[in-house]
Amino acid sequence: MKFAIQVNGSVFGSEAGDSAYQFIRAAIERGHEIVRVFFYHEGAYQGMAQVSPPDDEPNPVKRWSELVHECGTDLVICISAAQRRGLLDGHGDLQSGEAPVGRVAPGFRIGGLGQWVDACIRADRVLIFRP
Repeated sequence: MKFAIQVNGSVFGSEAGDSAYQFIRAAIERGHEIVRVFFYHEGAYQGMAQVSPPDDEPNPVKRWSELVHECGTDLVICISAAQRRGLLDGHGDLQSGEAPVGRVAPGFRIGGLGQWVDACIRADRVLIFRP
């Protein structure tokens, strides 16, 4: 079965990201395919490189990045959500020319709602993890 996943919750303010991650791991272990993970609204923070939890806590952003390297999962952050939150694409500011505020973590990429629509079309099931 093919899944399209949307994550709408922030890194530490919601269990949405952790629940999505656990679901994806379980689905992959059972032979299912993850078409794409799309980070929308506060979920954009899931891909912010500057996230730095205390040493005794797991790093959710690093965990997502490792998923890309291990499984090739496509992690896309909505460009509008990223711009609203100061999260940039690693090449400087997306449009304004101002000093960069944030960077996208390794394994993530910026994309538009077209990538989400494409994932929904290609998937057998669509799941949205909300705060």
